Amino acid sequence: MAKAIRFHEVGGPEVLRLEMVDVGEPGPGQARVRHTYVAVNFIDIYFRTGQYPLALPNGLGSDAVGVVEAVGEGVTDIKAGDRVGYLLGPQGAYSDVRVMPADVLIPLPDGVSDKTASTLIMKGMTAQYLFRQVYPLNGGETILYHAAAGGVGLIACQWARALGVTMIGTVSTDEKAEVAKANGCTHTIVTSRENIAERVGELTGGKGVPVVFDSVGKDTLEASLDSLQVRGALVSNGTSSGPVQIDTRVLARKGSIWVTRPAMVHYATPRAHMLEMARELFDLVLAGKIKSEPGQTFALDEAADAHRALESRKTIGSTVLVP
Repeated sequence: MAKAIRFHEVGGPEVLRLEMVDVGEPGPGQARVRHTYVAVNFIDIYFRTGQYPLALPNGLGSDAVGVVEAVGEGVTDIKAGDRVGYLLGPQGAYSDVRVMPADVLIPLPDGVSDKTASTLIMKGMTAQYLFRQVYPLNGGETILYHAAAGGVGLIACQWARALGVTMIGTVSTDEKAEVAKANGCTHTIVTSRENIAERVGELTGGKGVPVVFDSVGKDTLEASLDSLQVRGALVSNGTSSGPVQIDTRVLARKGSIWVTRPAMVHYATPRAHMLEMARELFDLVLAGKIKSEPGQTFALDEAADAHRALESRKTIGSTVLVP
């Protein structure tokens, strides 16, 4: 039996329950993983509230690290005792042990601790596909990145610095601005007292930026569009403030703007490609160019409190659960 957070109805954090579930032995193509850290991501809130529907009751969470306890028939590149992480596969990471498809497991290299990896598997891989695949950055660009002091944001700050990219990051407080700058964000915009588009115009000599990475959504859509150059790209990689609705006529008026809504599953598959993404990420970590530790830590049975903290927008960096 294993401990797991499950929910039987959509709603607020209070719907999350700690339950005992049967785990069993891994079948063909599977592996049983005992978690050391479980990441909390904003997408988990979308599932909990029903914005992304699931058949209920269900588990929650798609991102964790741990140690392989056993593997099933046909699994050859993962073995018992291996340290691994994952970010794809079925919901249910909020648990102490679970059976997973082995082909989504990512081996963790020596020199990268489980604690560090817990902040990198989803969030670091997100920074990788945003900056290296969705809108490939080569260095020399000036970009606008929303929520620069968040879990993905702080890794993005460091990755931008490593690439030689000038990053303008939005944050909600002066405290978060200092954290973002310390991690490599070139300029910060404190949204509680500064106009985003006006400030971007000042910082770019009125030109705007070629790309905006916007994980906030509804509250920042207009500012994102107004910050872009003609034929610029809006990468809508999240909707923490609510979903966006875009009139395509507005895109033309704003300068023939391109918009994409990327999803990890379409960029991190097949397996060989996912492992190459992880290699690039871990190489930067091992070279000291990206450093990451949890900003907030909760026990597994405090998952509801972790969600409340994340929804309050008062967290800095990554949030993790410890089984």
